[in-house]
Amino acid sequence: MRGMGSNYDPNKPVDWGVVKQIWPHLLEYKRRVGLALCCLLAAKLASIGMPFVLKFLVDDLDTQQADSSLALIAVPLGLLLAYGFLRLCNVLLGEIRDTLFGRVTERAMRRVGLKVFEHLHALDLAFHLERRTGGLSRDIERGTNGISFLMRFLIFNILPTFLELFLVMGILWQQYSIDFALIVFFSVVSYVWFSKVTTDWRSQFIREANTADSRSSTRAIDSLINFETVKYFTNERHEAQLYDEDLARWEQAKRKNRLTLFALNSGQALIITVSMTAMLTLAAHHVAEGDMSLGDFVLINAFMMQIFMPLNFLGFVYREIKSAMINIERMFELMKVDSKVSDSAQAPSIEVTEGKIEFNEVAFSYEAERPILKGLSFVLQPGEKLALVGGSGAGKSTIAKLLFRFYDVNEGQILIDGQDIKQVSQLSLRQAIGVVPQDTVLFNQSILENVRYGRPGASDDEVKRAIELAHLKEFIEQLPKGYDTQVGERGLKLSGGEKQRVAIARTILKQPAILVFDEATSSLDSVSERAVLQAIEEVSRNKSSVVIAHRLSTIIDADRILVIENGQVVEQGNHQSLLNMAGHYARLWHLQQSNQEA
Repeated sequence: MRGMGSNYDPNKPVDWGVVKQIWPHLLEYKRRVGLALCCLLAAKLASIGMPFVLKFLVDDLDTQQADSSLALIAVPLGLLLAYGFLRLCNVLLGEIRDTLFGRVTERAMRRVGLKVFEHLHALDLAFHLERRTGGLSRDIERGTNGISFLMRFLIFNILPTFLELFLVMGILWQQYSIDFALIVFFSVVSYVWFSKVTTDWRSQFIREANTADSRSSTRAIDSLINFETVKYFTNERHEAQLYDEDLARWEQAKRKNRLTLFALNSGQALIITVSMTAMLTLAAHHVAEGDMSLGDFVLINAFMMQIFMPLNFLGFVYREIKSAMINIERMFELMKVDSKVSDSAQAPSIEVTEGKIEFNEVAFSYEAERPILKGLSFVLQPGEKLALVGGSGAGKSTIAKLLFRFYDVNEGQILIDGQDIKQVSQLSLRQAIGVVPQDTVLFNQSILENVRYGRPGASDDEVKRAIELAHLKEFIEQLPKGYDTQVGERGLKLSGGEKQRVAIARTILKQPAILVFDEATSSLDSVSERAVLQAIEEVSRNKSSVVIAHRLSTIIDADRILVIENGQVVEQGNHQSLLNMAGHYARLWHLQQSNQEA
């Protein structure tokens, strides 16, 4: 299952099976859940006891003498105190319940949120190239919040409300007549049926609103991340128009949501009103006939208020639970996305002793109809500096991605010290390889912390040593805040050369066995390029390294150069021998030299 965004069906039924995935997190705190349920039961018993106390109070007051002073003295203070005690117990027990269960919901949110986060990082590069970050973050945020709502209200509102309903129907049947119990039964059935049917109908509009919300969030984040590009092309109005179109879809979905909510609330109010009126009319008739006391009338009225208040709230809770389920379902859809690159069972860690890399008849394509590599074979000897050159689209960067196992090969093998990289764990493979990419993206933290990212457990002294080896120390010391200088989002406060040296410092700190430089100097000026090349030379000394280069002048010192065309090696040798061949490499060299002279 790939790329959820545009294929998400707003009309599909809610998958209640996701509750099973949340349930195990309840069992982590069994004692807390048990105590919370005990508080819930005690609170409900106190709630049911209050109407009986009211009945006895009213009956007692009704039988008092006409003298108001004597009546006031004769009021059973014990019943008043009992009523106050039961009401206090009902409130306090509810608070204790919520406090006990709060930690359970928070831990579940933490566990599930972490699980989704780890799963997203475990997915392959193809998924992340297709994703929409803004919408993805909104899906996760709404999903984790939905877990909290679902767990609290499903356990502490829906189940207790139905428990109370059955108890009250039993009491009314036993104490008075089956007519009262039947009115309650049919009103509850009508209310629940109407609420379910209408809410299920409304679910499509909730999904539409969520989808529109995710799209508008994605649009806003994409636009703000690419702030400079928007400014370069003066497309502020264009971006605002696109954002407003997404907001218009959200507005329309919310309008449908609001109108259907009006219909739901009106129908629920009608059912409650008719039921209350029928119940009180029947009770008043029995009082007039002398079959019931005034206290009984008050008791029935109190029970009806006590039933329909939570039942009315139950309609809201059911609507919100449906909404929460949609949000949780959307988040768990992410968990169903399978990675195209996965470890085999019990995959061992790779052991890199020499750093020998072999590509044996490797074939690969991103899309079946467009092959990139076609039976590519070469060997990088231990400690050798191997350069890959060729035109755009020849497959140079693809070779680096396959070596790092962002993708799996379609055919052939990639071996490191004789070990097939498909048979070892991805974690150990990537720990053994250091990559300096063409476009280094930094975190919005200090320079020191961005370099430390190469090995998060490194000490400040180790980080500063790596910075020094990357020829970054002199630049940092000129900054007012030095190592604590914030680099801005994606490192936009630094120049291209400075970011590349941060990337090299990270790689030095990582201390990998194999190094890959993916056009690390392609966008730099001559001065920055010289500094970066010097740093690359020092960090790659005596290590197996692959250098992907656009500028041939940066790899003339390579031990061996492979010329890649159409996914195959067409020439190989050192700089001088390739010039002597007067082939592809020689033509590229002379072309670049003439462009520089011009």
